[in-house]
Amino acid sequence: MKKFGILMTCLLIGGSIFLLGFNYKSLSEPNAFYQVYLDDKVIGVIKSKKSLERYINQEGSQIKRKYGVKTVYAPEGLEIKKITTYDKKVDSVRSIYNKIKEARPFTIKGYQVTIRQTVASAEKENETEEKINKYYVLSEEIFRQAAEATVKIFVGEEQYEAYKNNLQTPIDTTGNIITDVYIDGDKTIKETKIPVTEEIYTSSEDLTHDLVFGKNSSTNKYIVQVGDTIEKIAFNNQISVGEFLISNPEFTSEHSLLYPNQEVVISITDPQLSVVKIVYSVEDHESNYEQEIVKDDDMMLGEEYVETKGEKGLDRVSQNMKYVNGEISYIEPKGKEMLKAPVNEVIRRGTHYIPNVGVLTSWYWPTQSGWTITSYYAWRINPINGKRELHDAIDIAGTGYGSPIFAANNGTVEVASYTDINGNYVIINHNNGYYTYYGHMSRMNVQKGQTVARGSTIGFVGDTGWATGPHVHYGIWYGFPYRSGSRSQNPLNFY
Repeated sequence: MKKFGILMTCLLIGGSIFLLGFNYKSLSEPNAFYQVYLDDKVIGVIKSKKSLERYINQEGSQIKRKYGVKTVYAPEGLEIKKITTYDKKVDSVRSIYNKIKEARPFTIKGYQVTIRQTVASAEKENETEEKINKYYVLSEEIFRQAAEATVKIFVGEEQYEAYKNNLQTPIDTTGNIITDVYIDGDKTIKETKIPVTEEIYTSSEDLTHDLVFGKNSSTNKYIVQVGDTIEKIAFNNQISVGEFLISNPEFTSEHSLLYPNQEVVISITDPQLSVVKIVYSVEDHESNYEQEIVKDDDMMLGEEYVETKGEKGLDRVSQNMKYVNGEISYIEPKGKEMLKAPVNEVIRRGTHYIPNVGVLTSWYWPTQSGWTITSYYAWRINPINGKRELHDAIDIAGTGYGSPIFAANNGTVEVASYTDINGNYVIINHNNGYYTYYGHMSRMNVQKGQTVARGSTIGFVGDTGWATGPHVHYGIWYGFPYRSGSRSQNPLNFY
């Protein structure tokens, strides 16, 4: 019995110790730790949130030096949540840092600039789509300076400064003034944390270059040859004169002098902003005289002579002109004053037979006076589809919507039709190897197979098809336009 009592005493003492130990653990304080999530997935537990943030900033010294910032932050998708647990196991800050580093880039504070523009669809004709460009900058000031520098490039620095500071010379008799300058499209600027793997602009100069030429631009050098002009160099390198002047700011106009062996830059622009300039212009334009044909039955067909020499007139034309990135996109006629009436040229011509053969030495201007050429026979970026191409004609605007379009020479109407791109258009066969092309008419005044006389009205100025405003797309071709073997010509070489 004595042994049994001793055994029971030992069991009671051991059980008490066990129960006291259990109660002690259940009454101890839990641990306040931090659980780390990356994209909602747990990657570890740490003692201190601030210690991880300090470690990220400490290890980001190279990033801080590169961008000139004071703090490096955790990547997007990282969350640190406080938890309460009795588990004493935690991860080292360094091990969590290495997991984050392998998975996602760290961030720095900056600004995201988003620019939204409505542009022509690259895939569907006559449709538009939203173009969104995003840029990351260290400060709002970097974007502001880059945007203003881009405006100065397309508007002209001196012109822009005069407009901005209200120092433009008022129009006395002729001249032009800028009435508005703006960047088309919606733009938003918001502060954000930028992943360091993104392109982050630290200077306005770098951003300006990409806003003008695009991020994937290429630059070539060209050595000026004897006989070169700026217009010739631009055309042969498939860029516009405006692009040449932007890439070579030391030249002030297309008439600037070049010298042999001079090195110039050939760069293709890809504007990421639409810089709009509205100009009110008052200019004196020469108006072409008309030719009066006096039929003489005593003269043989094909014989003619000038009875009265023609003299050009002079009109004072006022217009509102809209430029987008340096190119005219729309003209609104505001007025026209005749300063000098043209003197018509009187030609006496044999008329035994009305020919449908055009006279190669005498071409009729296809519009009324007061016109402006808005796009020349040159390489350019198509304002509708954004593609680089040869503009194989000239665009003539300024005479107003619905004004008449004239046949440039005698001939036969080969085409009088409509397409989504050309709108209402007419092609005339002059039966001497040459064809003329007239596009974007508001309506046509001829039909296929009809014989037309030089100077007769074949249609009216419009903006049907791919057009930014009322004008006539006027082309001269040797051979039927766009067929194999045919060749487009510069219409201005015929006048």
